Amino acid sequence: MSITKKLGLLSAATVLAPATALASEGAASGDSSKGLIALGAGIAIGLGAFGGTTSQSKAASAALEGISRNPGAADKIQTPMILGLALIESLVLLSFVVAFQLVGKI
Repeated sequence: MSITKKLGLLSAATVLAPATALASEGAASGDSSKGLIALGAGIAIGLGAFGGTTSQSKAASAALEGISRNPGAADKIQTPMILGLALIESLVLLSFVVAFQLVGKI
């Protein structure tokens, strides 16, 4: 199995595992809207975490590559990189807030 297929399966498991765990509570009560809300919350958490970690790794990789090519520009690269990582992380935290608000509607 190639590495891209393995990464695809891992990303699918990352997205669907929280969704199935949260959806099981809604399915037990027999109300399908509760299950769909829980499924949406699980997808929000999974996609938020997966997208955030992917973009943070690409940003850090590009910054470290730039610093390794020009060590004199480390100060000019590091500050915007940290600011960018903080903004990316804020979007991940926002997805957690949305997911918890969705779960609170159950």
